[in-house]
Amino acid sequence: MAQQIKVGIVGYGNLGRGVEAAIRQNPDMSLEAIFTRRSPESAGKGLVSISEIESYKGKIDVLILCGGSATDLPDQGPALSKLFHTVDSFDTHARIPEYFNKVDESARSGGNVSVISTGWDPGLFSLNRLLAEAVLPEGNEYTFWGKGVSQGHSDAIRRVNGVKNGIQYTIPREEAVARVRSGENPELTTREKHLRECYIVLEEGANAEAIAEEIRNMPNYFSDYDTVVNFISEETLRAEHGTMPHGGNVIRSGRTGQGSKQIVEFSLTLDSNPEFTASVLVAYARAVYRMAQDGQKGAKTVFDVPFGLLSPKSAAELRKELL
Repeated sequence: MAQQIKVGIVGYGNLGRGVEAAIRQNPDMSLEAIFTRRSPESAGKGLVSISEIESYKGKIDVLILCGGSATDLPDQGPALSKLFHTVDSFDTHARIPEYFNKVDESARSGGNVSVISTGWDPGLFSLNRLLAEAVLPEGNEYTFWGKGVSQGHSDAIRRVNGVKNGIQYTIPREEAVARVRSGENPELTTREKHLRECYIVLEEGANAEAIAEEIRNMPNYFSDYDTVVNFISEETLRAEHGTMPHGGNVIRSGRTGQGSKQIVEFSLTLDSNPEFTASVLVAYARAVYRMAQDGQKGAKTVFDVPFGLLSPKSAAELRKELL
């Protein structure tokens, strides 16, 4: 076997644990270290304080960043891409261009490659939007998420002062999906396509109505949607909201030739959102390693990465087995 790709993980929440599990499914990779912001005393066996991360420069081939997009990655992405080749799942769509520019400058200054904003959306869904639009230039694209738990949105509500714990479900409106699949090509607003539902455990003494109002008006996350905020106990959250399913559809409805109706659809049904997202990150870590070996530098998105670099198989094997 060729030399293994040495991987580091930053953050050990649901996504970080998913990456740890995904690495075990990829024999060409090995886990070098898991970095946490917790103190060394409380970090747990095998975890390393993030304060020691610079000492691992040269020992890690690719660093997978598993922090949240609301507050973690905006700082960690630019800082760590100067030291390591990185992959992340930054998913605040409206801020991706700004984030890309910051990571690109940092990665280039350090001579590194950084793939940003991968996972399944942004990520695999982005690729399918691009592909369908290129094939069907006359048409409309629709993306529906859920029903499922959004990690980014759940992280955002847990950052609100007074929130002890919480989870957010994205729910597609069935009528809107049916109209798209029929070939109607409707014009749908953000609010007409999805509902967002939050389940919140409050800190003692917190103002429920003020917190609900802050969540409903949160830009980039909830302000453009009808958002339902429910307050529940910690016990109910554990009993009824302990799993993290998700999924969704990218649909492009278009016309070709003399008006032939053509519909392209890509869909995902996921038992575990973080485990699937982690598996995508690990595949892109392999691509980052190969791009770095080829001398590339700077920030990249999924649009810049050839599919063949994601697979552990050689180009010859891919032509023989999958083409």
